[in-house]
Formats: sequence, C-alpha cells, structure tokens
Amino acid sequence: MKVLILGGYGVFGGRLAELLADLDIALLIAGRSLAKVEAFCRGYEGIARVMPVALDRADIAAGLAEWAPDLVVDASGPFQVYGRTPYAVVEACIAAGVPYMDLADAADFVFGIARFDDAARAAGVFVLSGVSSFPVLTAAVLREMARDMEITSVTGGIAPSPHAGIGLNVMRAVVSYAGGPVRLLRGGEIVEAVGLAESLRYTIAVPGRVPLRNTRFSLVDVPDLQVLPGEHDGLLDIWMGAGPVPEVLHRALNVLAKARAALRLPNLSPLAPFFYRVLNLMKFGEHRGGMFVEAKGPSGVRSWHLLAEGDDGPYIPSMAVEAILRKVHAGARPEDGARAAVRVLDLADYDALFARRSIYTGFRSEVEGPLYAQVLGDAFEGLPARVRALHTLEGVQVWKGKAEVKRGRNPMARLIGWVMGLPAAADDVAVEVTLTPGADGERWQRNFGGQTFESFQSLGVGRNAHLLMERFGVVTVALAVVVKGERLYLEPRRWSVMGIPLPTALLPSGDSFETEADGRFRFDVVIGAPVVGLIAAYRGWLEPLDTP
Repeated sequence: MKVLILGGYGVFGGRLAELLADLDIALLIAGRSLAKVEAFCRGYEGIARVMPVALDRADIAAGLAEWAPDLVVDASGPFQVYGRTPYAVVEACIAAGVPYMDLADAADFVFGIARFDDAARAAGVFVLSGVSSFPVLTAAVLREMARDMEITSVTGGIAPSPHAGIGLNVMRAVVSYAGGPVRLLRGGEIVEAVGLAESLRYTIAVPGRVPLRNTRFSLVDVPDLQVLPGEHDGLLDIWMGAGPVPEVLHRALNVLAKARAALRLPNLSPLAPFFYRVLNLMKFGEHRGGMFVEAKGPSGVRSWHLLAEGDDGPYIPSMAVEAILRKVHAGARPEDGARAAVRVLDLADYDALFARRSIYTGFRSEVEGPLYAQVLGDAFEGLPARVRALHTLEGVQVWKGKAEVKRGRNPMARLIGWVMGLPAAADDVAVEVTLTPGADGERWQRNFGGQTFESFQSLGVGRNAHLLMERFGVVTVALAVVVKGERLYLEPRRWSVMGIPLPTALLPSGDSFETEADGRFRFDVVIGAPVVGLIAAYRGWLEPLDTP
C-alpha cells in the first residue's frame, strides 16, 4: 500500500506519518521543499517506509502519474485560500482513479465536496473531505448522544495546549476568516455571523480528571457548521469555537476581527506570520489541551469532554485519517463516492486510538442529587462503597473514628492554621464529622477531641465550573475532585480571601485523598504552602454512627 501525503512534513501531515509508523506501508512524503522533505524522512522512525517527493499541488496530475499511489491524503492547506480551483487535487485523483482524503477545516470546501459524488462513483473511488476532529469526531459524539436524546442545539470547542505548536498554514486559515462572514444555523435559519468576533467561556472537565482552566472560545469557520445540521433533523442552533492561549493574544484577535467587520477592512491574512511567530513564542501554561461538545434538547443538557495530556493532543486532528487508513490496510474500504466524512467513524473507533495515549474522555449530564455526584458525573459511581456512602447525603449524617494530627512549626503556618480553625497536634484523637446538606451545598463540622472547625462545600459556577468550592471562614479554595484508582483526591486550583483572588503561586496544596480500607472510610489530608511549608496534616478513619 502506497500513500501520498501532500504536506507530509507539515504539522498535520508529519503527525499522520508518525501515527502510521507501525504499519507495513509506503509513505510518499510530498511537499514543495525537497530539502524539508528529505530532512523529515531522515529523522523518521518506524516500520513504514518513507520516500521524499518534491511535489507542488499544482503539479498533482503529473505526480500521480509518476508515483502511482494507492491513496492520496491532502494535509497541506490552508483550504480556505485554495484560489479559483480549490478542488484541483480532488479532480486529478478522480481522473486517475485514486482514492482521496483531506484534513480540510474550511466549511465551504468540505460542504462543496458532494458535487463530485457522481464522478467519484463512476471512477470507483472514495473521496472524503474534512477527515479531522471537526467534523468527524464531533459528528461521532453527537450520534452517540442522539441515541438517548433529541438534539436541538449544539455548542462545541477545541482548546489546544499552548505547547502544541500551530503551523503557519493553520494560522493563515484562522486569520483569513477573522472578521469575515461565517455561515451557521441559528434559530432554525442559516445566518451570517462574524468569525472570531463572538466568544463564550467554558470549562472542559472529563469526569474524575483535573479540569482545564476555564477557557475563552471564539467562533471559528469549521465544516461542522454546514454539514452537521443535515445529520439531525431537529437541530436549530450550532456554534463551534476555538480557545487558543495565551488569552491576551486571543483577545487581540477578537479586537481585530471586530474592527475588520465594523470598518470593512481587507482580509487580515498578511498578519498571519506575525501571529504565528508570537503564538509559538508564548508557550507557557499547562501542557494539556481539550475539546468539548455540548448538546441541548427537550430532555436536558448533555456534554462530552476530552482531555489530552502532554504532547498527545496535537495528534488528534490526524487520527481520523489514521483510523480510516488502518481499516483500508486491513481490507475495510469506505464506500465509493464523494462526501463530507461525518459518518465514516464512530466514537468507539476513536476510543481505541485514545486508549494508547494520555487522552481521556467522558460524558456529563445535568443531575440532581449529592454534591459530589454533580461534580464527578459518571465517575461518582466508580468510587469505593464507603467513600460513595459518605458523599451521598439524604439528611444529616454523623461519622466517628480516630485520627492523627500534625501541625507545622513555622509561625506563618501556625497563623494560617489558626485562621482556618485547624485542629491541634495529636497522636490518637477521637474524631466526629457531622455532614449537613442544604439547598446550596454541604456543611462539614469536624470535632477533633473537643476542638471543632468547619467548612462549607458547594458546587463551583462560572470560571469555577466543575470544581468543588470549600470555604473555611474567610478563605475559599476551589478544588478539582479527581479519581485515581481507589482514591478520591482533592487538588487545589485557585483560592481567595473574602472573595478577593489570591496568587496561585501562594496557593496552599497537598496530597489529600479519601479511600476505603478494611471496610472503613479513610482520609489523609495534607495542607501546605510555598515558603511556609506544612500547615497541617491529619489522617485517620471514620464509620457512620449507626454502624454495628
């Protein structure tokens, strides 16, 4: 099997070649620069055989005749600015009888591919456009949701890691429609909005994982806006955004987009190299990215979340092509014809690819009930029985047990402990915890040998969405509730005093978790802070008061 990858040494083409490294196939790595193609091939590792090909897309017909590939993947772009003959590669492949796929992110390009359906069928080839996260992955997620709900509104977004690195062609594509018209479905009608001028905030939070920080997303012109409405009869609204960071640069793009629309300025593409350089220089923040798809309908709201740790996220846009190529290599060929690739993969196909990397996904639904069940979503049911029981409040609960308490000796640590009302040091002290549910949260009153301190826990909202808020007097800490094996961890994310945000660099933290052992609820809490060191640590066990 011989696969020609146009833009094979670029961001998406190069990663696709890496994803296929374990297959016994030949990869023709094609691009305009022979030096860059050869450099990529020299550094390539894997079973797949790579061959450098100097090829401009304008000469694709001659390239097909010379190299005779079994399949062509166009990973070059930007598809938004392919000029007067945007489908030249498609037409050449059909004429040569060569199957074709692309990673196009341009809505008009992907939507228009269907015009070649008859020609592709007559030539006996498949032509798939938009074989990437948008719209293949979003379409797969929505089909899964549609099994249990009627979908009337869809909102989605992708938040790349600041360390991912964005190619120049991707930046050219984004800047090309900034401030320009973007067609989308709104209120059941096709309307024109302004690219990158509309924004919203959202928190990507896979159940049981540390959420991404609340992110600003702005409207992007992706294929989903035009091809997904045809997939769901009751769909009235669809909106898709991107959340690049740092936010200051993101907001600068928003301002330019609004200025272009208001002043009717020319296309902003000449600014693409500047934004490309700045964005790839400003690589700071968490080394993780994510994606979300939220659907609304008469039965409520359901959302799907994805988190990608480290360097794994940037591979996701190329994984749809990878999955299809693996199927073709195994003898499962897509049906002939030309179409947007919205139905070519299911969510299970992606799950198999994600399982090999640090990529995690999960669904969330609007739920009533215990506070921790709302924070954790589907992950709540996987907790150990005693942990789940303590966090399932149907009325006032009292749990009793024993604990060991340590306190920091630093004067500042003692002061912080006093402000928070933390217990005094003790080797073996009786503990009683009273949990009282309320309309807006839970009150936790802890009694360590007669010394009491309490906190109030509630569900985070706004920028603290999907976090647990715990208030100790005037101090409030936003906590990520994370499941790791049989343990439930509480990881501080931000804090404030009397509502005034404090620097995260000074945020108290510690390795605090809950679990079950020997039929008892076990807790291990460590509270420390930079410079100050240990503030307090207490560990022990609890049983419900009515335990025999």
